[in-house]
Amino acid sequence: MFVSNALVGLREGLEAALVVVILLAFLTKSGRTEARRWVWAGVALAVVLSVSLGAALTFGTRQLTFEQQELVGGVASILAVAFVTVMVFWMRSASRTISGELKGQLQRALDLGPVAIAGVGFLAVGREGLETAIFFYATAQAAGKGNALPLMGWAVGLGGAIVLGWLIYRGALRIDLGRFFRWTGVGLVIVAAGILAYGIHDLQEAGYLPGLNSLAFDISGVLDPSSWYAALLKGIFNLTPQVTWLQAIAWAAYVATVLPLFLRPVRVAESSPADQRIAA
Repeated sequence: MFVSNALVGLREGLEAALVVVILLAFLTKSGRTEARRWVWAGVALAVVLSVSLGAALTFGTRQLTFEQQELVGGVASILAVAFVTVMVFWMRSASRTISGELKGQLQRALDLGPVAIAGVGFLAVGREGLETAIFFYATAQAAGKGNALPLMGWAVGLGGAIVLGWLIYRGALRIDLGRFFRWTGVGLVIVAAGILAYGIHDLQEAGYLPGLNSLAFDISGVLDPSSWYAALLKGIFNLTPQVTWLQAIAWAAYVATVLPLFLRPVRVAESSPADQRIAA
């Protein structure tokens, strides 16, 4: 789970970091540096809300019965897949225009006052934060209790996003957002398919979906769950030694449907080079 969580953490974290970079750079260039503290206030509130949600999901479900925990885990996994799917398609087109849209929102907020400015920062970062909290819970559940790899993966991914965001703000790094979000999107589709399969397995164990004992394959005799390659397969594809038919069908159907749609050419309105390649 380290690789997949690092990828999601990097992707979500960089989205949030780019939003902050765009807002701060706009305020600096427009001579309204005093308003930056309100942007940071909104960002801080979004982070607190996201962490609180993640903690509530992680620790608040420990007193539930096994079936209830599996139900919550399955629903959270499917919600995480839905959020990630919407996000990768949205960023496929929005990466070209996000800079102009955020600047327009902030310009209007400057006329309304500090609360509106903080609101722009909160809403812009909060979406990624809530998605991250739900996805973290889903992947932590998939990894199992006592496994620190999901947390380590998130820490590496988010840490890398913060460093990249700082370099972009300082003008030391340029990123082709269209290309970045395209290729990380491909990785996220694969990760999301694994989380979907795990969520279905949770719902099967909770008794809400049939087919728990109807296996598509069982390679537990040749794949040692404690081996490094088994950990790698589970971390990237969420592949476990025993996979039910419903899990296998859902995984294949998701990838076969979403990946071609994501990779197909999309026509977008013409945008300025500043929107396609952000540098502060």
